[in-house]
Amino acid sequence: MAALPAAAASIAAVLDPIIPRVSAWMAQRDDVLSLAQGMVHWSPPEGVDAAVIEALRQARHASDRLDNPHRYGPGAGDPELLAAIASQLNQHHELDLSASDLWVTAGSNMAFQLVVRAICDPGDAVIVPLPWYFNHAMAIQLAGAEPVGVAAGLVPDPDVLAKAITPRTRAIVTVSPGNPSGVVMPRATLSAIGALCARHGLFHLSDEAYALFRHGSEPHWSPGSAGGSGAHTVTFQTFSKAYGMAGWRLGYAAVPRQLGPALGKLQDTVLIAPSRVVQRAGVAALASGPAWCQARTASLAPALELLRELPEQLQGLGLEARWLAPLDGAFYGLLEVASPVAGEALVRRLLLEFGVATLPGESFGLPTQPGRAVLRLSYGMLRGEALRQALQRLGEGLRSLARG
Repeated sequence: MAALPAAAASIAAVLDPIIPRVSAWMAQRDDVLSLAQGMVHWSPPEGVDAAVIEALRQARHASDRLDNPHRYGPGAGDPELLAAIASQLNQHHELDLSASDLWVTAGSNMAFQLVVRAICDPGDAVIVPLPWYFNHAMAIQLAGAEPVGVAAGLVPDPDVLAKAITPRTRAIVTVSPGNPSGVVMPRATLSAIGALCARHGLFHLSDEAYALFRHGSEPHWSPGSAGGSGAHTVTFQTFSKAYGMAGWRLGYAAVPRQLGPALGKLQDTVLIAPSRVVQRAGVAALASGPAWCQARTASLAPALELLRELPEQLQGLGLEARWLAPLDGAFYGLLEVASPVAGEALVRRLLLEFGVATLPGESFGLPTQPGRAVLRLSYGMLRGEALRQALQRLGEGLRSLARG
């Protein structure tokens, strides 16, 4: 009898996603407090529910209409949502869309995957400053290309990135505000990276999922707002974070127009067209305005204060600890601690033995340092006493493991 058919060898070379493994460990305890996955504690704007209900009501009485949400829609997205997105990007991010088209996808991870597939041939390379967002690296690998992790600093040095460019390079990725670092990159840095891409004929892939999550003095700046940048800059955005719609799987990208034919093939093959009901939800979410989101992101202030005090508290337990970067954006931080255990082994023990979930710095491309560990902590979901308890468990676990 023949051996069972197996998955492609190329898939085996792709990084294993860490979130499903952590989720499987969490299933072994019913009291885990999670500082792992990146979600927020609030629900979508109230208008989202009403918009979906109205869309379904209309569908019952307008089955012959082309905009019926039970029918396939345009591949790039419904005109109403595309217009709302364009208005948002123009008014609040000042994007130059003169050379770009908008594409709606099932989350911005899908948008990133489609764009990378559209620009990369097998053997090509994409520069991803370290620490990277692991799904970006995975998407590049799935396209048959190589994610080139470059240690250029948490605020990446454009000169270091320039030295990593080769004839195989197709793009440079930035994430600001940063996942996993929480860094908000200065305008001068992003502008220099954009100019570097333009000079070398590369795409600038700008992930701005956390654009509304800023806690320091550095404002968010979109590289796609620079004049003439639309021909080489891809701006990724999502409804998952600021609008509390992670489970709705709705994102979008402003993409250079010359990629339109390639994206059309990819979108039609993978998704055909975005969910029309979910797009109605997106229109309603955008109608709530940035002020609605800013009121929610401001609610993270108490959690942020607790996180900023964490290194001092751990030092009080006899542990060396520091944030690798100020907690100025998104809702993440990279905590470095003295620890004899690191990587997934540390994450697994903290979760199973002490009931607190985190993610290892190694999943974001950071190297293991002898006697040191780096954990990414997410503070978007837990509040008040639950967050205090999670941080207490973290401290107790790290102290216990340090004592052997």
